[in-house]
Amino acid sequence: MSTLRRRLVAVGAIAIASSLVLAGCATSSDEADSGSTSSSGGSSGGDSSANCDAYADYMGMEGSEVEIYTTIIDPEASTFIESYAEFEECTGITITWNGTQEFEAQLAVRTEGGTAPDLAVFPQPGLLKVFKDSLKPATAELEASVDANYTPDWKLYGTADGTFFAAPLGANVKSFVWYSPKTFADNGWDIPTTWAELLALSDQIAAEGNVQPWCVGFGSGAATGWAGTDWMEDIMLRLYDGATYDAWTTGELPFNDPKVKAVIDEAAKVIKNPDYVGDVASIATTTFQEAGFGIVDGSCAMHRQASFLGGILVGDAGATIVNPEDTDVEGGITTFYFPGVSEDSKPALGGGEFVGRLTDNDAAAAVQLYLASADWNNKKAAIGGWFSAHKGLDTANVGDPVNKVAVEILQNATLFRFDGSDVMPAGVGAGSFWTEMTAWVAEDKDNQAVLDAIYATWPY
Repeated sequence: MSTLRRRLVAVGAIAIASSLVLAGCATSSDEADSGSTSSSGGSSGGDSSANCDAYADYMGMEGSEVEIYTTIIDPEASTFIESYAEFEECTGITITWNGTQEFEAQLAVRTEGGTAPDLAVFPQPGLLKVFKDSLKPATAELEASVDANYTPDWKLYGTADGTFFAAPLGANVKSFVWYSPKTFADNGWDIPTTWAELLALSDQIAAEGNVQPWCVGFGSGAATGWAGTDWMEDIMLRLYDGATYDAWTTGELPFNDPKVKAVIDEAAKVIKNPDYVGDVASIATTTFQEAGFGIVDGSCAMHRQASFLGGILVGDAGATIVNPEDTDVEGGITTFYFPGVSEDSKPALGGGEFVGRLTDNDAAAAVQLYLASADWNNKKAAIGGWFSAHKGLDTANVGDPVNKVAVEILQNATLFRFDGSDVMPAGVGAGSFWTEMTAWVAEDKDNQAVLDAIYATWPY
């Protein structure tokens, strides 16, 4: 279970927006109760009821069966099964979608016991690397497809020890600023396109004195502080390149290095500025959900948070997800991109799943290839509640306005990286990083002192 999933469980945020594809939880590790579901369409390859021309490259394996092992269960699982029903009908390949809460533990048992599933959907790249010795290298066709349809950063996350194994599946995005189009229109504010413009807009709103520029909350129960780590990660991507970000998350760049100090100094320009956020100390006890309420009622202008916030605000604050041009909707909210240092610099922070193959089953290789195709990505997105980083995904098939923005961010990203605290050692990423960011606001702890304290916990 990734750090983000633990965060959400810790605060009971079960009203997650459809734009973030998070794994559901089964009630038992017994595979009979794990969410294993077979589609019935794979019994007659080339059925005339479907247009099968698009599946010519996957023909010739009628009667084959492929198991996909995953953390994703119903209701999300049913949309995946629907998305490949025509593939099954046309190819004669039967796909079993096997979702379970015990994915990590049971995958280890099955690979060691010689009963590995054909395909596994890894919810984070770190876990994929744990199983690298059990994975089959990607076929040449799959590698060519990923090279053509995803940015190199995504391929990197499906690679271990120099071998490419796993193609991307779904995605999520964190580099969002939530706002109300009505509040912006009523006050004549423009959407900023650079970090400098974002700070200038914040100054303008503060000077006008009618609305608080930012609402910020780090509260999240036992996971309090994680929202602060996301600010650090997004700004790190804006100030430096991917190699520097990676060095920071692996410890090669010490946590108290001057480069990291520059990041927290930038974050402080917003988070520790009372003209922007009001009472800084209260950020530690204000939950990230509660902080978002301000953009719904018009008491604050902006809130930096991931795509899942929308579902929470719809359910808990009566918000309505709207398009940016819907400037007359009371309680209407949407997002703009958390800008880079220049208009040409468009880094993105987020996450996603990866499909790895664990058997020599030719049909499994065909399914893995199909799940990396533009055809499947568009079918899945059109069903709703999902998006990916695939360059061939047409935003016309993405109904949710926030998901449309997310796809545009991913397709135009100059740099993409996963949540840094998820790949740091657990005692740091889900430990001292959280607690020290909390102390930073609650106790007005000095920037350098915060970094020194985190560095002292790194397990060298």
